[in-house]
Amino acid sequence: MANPAFNNSPAFKGSAPTMTAAQLDELYGRPAATEGDRPAAQPVLLPVEERMTYEDTIVKTLVAFAVLVVGAVVGWMIPALAIVGALVGLVLALVNIFKKMPSKALILTYALFEGLFVGGISAIFNSMWDGIVAQAVFGTLGVVGVTLALFLSGKVRATPKMTKIFLVAMVGYAAFSLVNFGLMMFGATDSMFGLRDVEIMGIPLGVIIGLFVVLLAAYSLVMDFENVKTGVERGVPRIFGWQAAFGIMVTVVWLYTEILRILAIFNSNN
Repeated sequence: MANPAFNNSPAFKGSAPTMTAAQLDELYGRPAATEGDRPAAQPVLLPVEERMTYEDTIVKTLVAFAVLVVGAVVGWMIPALAIVGALVGLVLALVNIFKKMPSKALILTYALFEGLFVGGISAIFNSMWDGIVAQAVFGTLGVVGVTLALFLSGKVRATPKMTKIFLVAMVGYAAFSLVNFGLMMFGATDSMFGLRDVEIMGIPLGVIIGLFVVLLAAYSLVMDFENVKTGVERGVPRIFGWQAAFGIMVTVVWLYTEILRILAIFNSNN
């Protein structure tokens, strides 16, 4: 998911030895200058080869997903590991989110454990509804592809107003999920998906909410892509490419699990 660290990059040793750390931090916080308004004498904070690039970020993202797939294969073969993957993955996700400087090792470790969760839950669902995993994978790839195409075309961008709406919607969804989980844990409902199985005009509530969440995940992807764009334009250090890869991976996994759950609810009610 989107991470604001690109906008608050710390100063780095050797980049401008005559400036203080506070001055360097202020420079990183400035909007990216265009060729028309960039002063000729403006200092370059980092050598070109040390700056974040699109190509390097793509490679880091692919590496992270490769590790996730390895974990998913193991989880598919041993579904019981899904619980371990979910718990450890949650802890590592929180550590990575709040860590000021990204860590390649922590991000790849998160990918491995998150893969265990994804593979395990996928195996369980596929044993109940054969073919559902393939449908969820293609659905996820479709949403990611369309979102990326719209972003590259310039038709979709993250805006302050939309981001505020996104955050409010996320809080509401989190509250609903916690209430639903509590009702299921305390036996208030014996349905497999709790309140999500309640039908409104013949349509399961989980399908309606799920489609809404897919839109939230798509916007989260837009924010992730925006972070990559901002990082490259501001010339932040290459290490932040791992943070971008982490954000994209978190969002794609969230998108996949939501689509998988929508399909499961739809199949269970038919």
